Amino acid sequence: MIALMHVGLGPLGQRVVRFAHERGLAYAAAADPDPSKTGRDLGDLCSLDRLDVPVSASIGEALGRCGASRPAVALVTTVSSLRKLEPQVVELARAGVPVVSTCEELVFPWITQPEAAARIDAAFRQNGVACLGTGVNPGFLMDYLPTVITGVCRTVHRITVSRIQDASVRRVPFQMKIGAGLTVEEFRRKEAEGTLRHVGLAESLDMIAHRLRWRIERKTESLAPVLAERDATGGWAPIRAGMARGVEQVARGYRDGDEAILLYFRAAVGEPESYDRIEVTGDPRLDLRFDGGVNGDTATCAIVLNAIRSVLAAAPGLRTMCDVPPIAFSEIG
Repeated sequence: MIALMHVGLGPLGQRVVRFAHERGLAYAAAADPDPSKTGRDLGDLCSLDRLDVPVSASIGEALGRCGASRPAVALVTTVSSLRKLEPQVVELARAGVPVVSTCEELVFPWITQPEAAARIDAAFRQNGVACLGTGVNPGFLMDYLPTVITGVCRTVHRITVSRIQDASVRRVPFQMKIGAGLTVEEFRRKEAEGTLRHVGLAESLDMIAHRLRWRIERKTESLAPVLAERDATGGWAPIRAGMARGVEQVARGYRDGDEAILLYFRAAVGEPESYDRIEVTGDPRLDLRFDGGVNGDTATCAIVLNAIRSVLAAAPGLRTMCDVPPIAFSEIG
């Protein structure tokens, strides 16, 4: 039996716990500094039967409650920022606990934040365990999967990935992160503060380029609000005409003067059509489309659990989806 530790019990973390419980996985420890969660039973917090696992206020406290029996792996669903995540995962590394994290900036930080990546890598190597950043996006749909399907190609000239989502069905923190319900002025202010954007598009582009061994000479990224043409409902708050109902974000990578990678992300409340599409210009030409789109919350929670066996089998250090054993659904209880 694989004993888990969970760090970060917001809406996404709680859903991971429920998914794990459905699959017969057991929890040994849990941590979240939120005073409204500390001391509660993990099962009670996550709308399950009692699990007899108290939520600790810190990672150290949670590990202390385990005694000599360390959890086999820690699932970390706390922050998007690598700077904020680093002390959390380093503490786990020093305790000899492997990590699977949903931190977007951890998915492929070697280009965007090489110094932090090197420190995290060293901590996990020194303690003989692996750390993996993953998720549906970044971590799979807009980076890892496009590289996998090029395995049948004789040549590849360009990769285009589009992810279009109706954010009405997503959790409230996600809707807030994409600016749904803000005025244009509020949207631009939060954009300037760096608190409003889809995190991970740059990391996805870097992962694709690294995997294909492409030298990207220039990168661009743009962000704009998707404006409501009429009053809209279905979001976490009412959206009036002229307000933002979401975000449109585009990243481009250029190789030998030509656009080689285009990543198009659009998530907005009331989007008329949801889909994910990967287009590979090469020989053969490939066009893979998921009509209806892949639900980000469900898929992220699922891939975190499906990654457990791969991270346990991975070489020590900071790993990416490209260098752990391939992840697939498995009965892991």
